[in-house]
Amino acid sequence: MVIAYHLVLSAYGFWLPNDPRGSWSEWVRKWELALYGPATKVDTRQSVAHVRHDRALREAAKQALAYRPVRFTPEQIVVIAQGFRNYIAKSDVTFWAVAILDDHLHAVFMRHRYKSEQVANLRKGELTKALIDAGLHPFAAFAKPGEAPPPCFSRKWWIVYIDDVDHLGQAIRYTNANLGKEGKEPQTWDFVVPYPLTFAEWRAQQSV
Repeated sequence: MVIAYHLVLSAYGFWLPNDPRGSWSEWVRKWELALYGPATKVDTRQSVAHVRHDRALREAAKQALAYRPVRFTPEQIVVIAQGFRNYIAKSDVTFWAVAILDDHLHAVFMRHRYKSEQVANLRKGELTKALIDAGLHPFAAFAKPGEAPPPCFSRKWWIVYIDDVDHLGQAIRYTNANLGKEGKEPQTWDFVVPYPLTFAEWRAQQSV
């Protein structure tokens, strides 16, 4: 039985639909990008980030994007964290690990009454709203009058199903180690709950 999920959400331009390592996409929408190959959809629930691939081809394909790949600033990362808080306040979803990097993020969360796809989609909406409300959306300059800016996150995401505590521990450790692997300082977010507490249990402790 699934007990938790490890979700990876990419910023725009980080993981292309025709990435040589594989993707979650079934087609390439932009013809200029399709010149670098068809969609590389895979069915595995394991990460393919470390699969050997043609790095030069991947970087060349990014030149065909409509906008430059997003790299979140430290200020934007703080706002994205606020988006997490806003979402958790509405949903009570328990997050046991969150790492917000400049071009993607990792989150490990407990199985909830909402489906994992709902959690991923609604949370992405809250992160986007937080950036817009703060005036820090990366593509704010490209927004048409009366419309939202172009998406700064990928349309889809990667979700790994976790069905035992050993796998859960691995996912939490992997997420927490991501920042160090990129030479960045650890992040301590006040909305991340220590495993094995649920969000409700953790919140009850804070009020004592």
